[in-house]
Amino acid sequence: MDSIFLKTLLGKECLRPPVWLMRQAGRVLPRYREMREAHSFAELITTPEMAAKVTLLPVEDLGVDAAILFSDILTIPMAMGMEIDWTESGPRFHRPLAQEPRKLTVRPGHLSYVYETIDRVVDKSKVPLIGFCGAPLTTLCYMIQGISTKSAFPQAKKFFYERPEETRHLIDAVTDLSIEYAVRQIEHGIDAFQLFESHAGLLPTDVYEELFMPAVRRIADAVRRVGIPLIFFPKGLGSGLRMITPDVCDFVSIDWQTSLADARDMVHPEVGLQGNIDPHLLFATQTEIARTLEEYKPFFRKHKNWIVNLGHGVMADTPFENVRFMVNWIKETNWQ
Repeated sequence: MDSIFLKTLLGKECLRPPVWLMRQAGRVLPRYREMREAHSFAELITTPEMAAKVTLLPVEDLGVDAAILFSDILTIPMAMGMEIDWTESGPRFHRPLAQEPRKLTVRPGHLSYVYETIDRVVDKSKVPLIGFCGAPLTTLCYMIQGISTKSAFPQAKKFFYERPEETRHLIDAVTDLSIEYAVRQIEHGIDAFQLFESHAGLLPTDVYEELFMPAVRRIADAVRRVGIPLIFFPKGLGSGLRMITPDVCDFVSIDWQTSLADARDMVHPEVGLQGNIDPHLLFATQTEIARTLEEYKPFFRKHKNWIVNLGHGVMADTPFENVRFMVNWIKETNWQ
């Protein structure tokens, strides 16, 4: 596959940066909203035919350089027997671990719908497919807290400190299943893998490094051992970006709170960067969007190992026309 996204991931210089967006396969797309009127989110992610269609919508409607699997990071706890309601205000677990600590058992074959989705996408797609899973800290925050409306996850943080032994057992269990999940995605044909640590900033950097970075490295090793490049997204890690070295990932995704220049100074030079455009920029005028994107050109001329993305996911009420404008601008402007 002749892909600017894969070439950049593999360290080859290109005339422009590739572009894809976190949460690109979602509510910003008119055709996705039509599907949501007829189907629940749970139906969409667990029905391979529909999940494959949603995965490819951003390629068809926005022209992005890569597709990302339409799924959710909470497929891992679902596969471990935890029941979830997908509400309008976010996922809600029936029996979160903070309320009812217990031994979790992996359900055999429970993730088969994801692998069938990948098969369908690979059969139809003309761009690379990114697989993913949540990193252990982020996944455990939801499993322990039970809801996402308290984004600081106070009960989960308390759990980590009060029950360190139990926390380590949970980290190992989630990591083991995440590795199996990632490897199976690779076997079914994904081209790259992103590890989402959406809540890396919840813990002090030294605590995160001691408690969770070994698990991140285990997942990364399993993915990269078979030749698949890995992108790590540790949102909120801040100065902890200094621990991002080539043994952790091939590219690291930067949130909007850290400038690319500062990130480049902190991250090992052999690790590429992705991001860090503020998702709120897409609510501005297209003139302002273009002006802001123009400011990224000097960085790209100096550092070709950069993938355009947002500092987090596309927000649900973002104007579709502005998202498409940004993607087109990236692809059509002269970056040299």
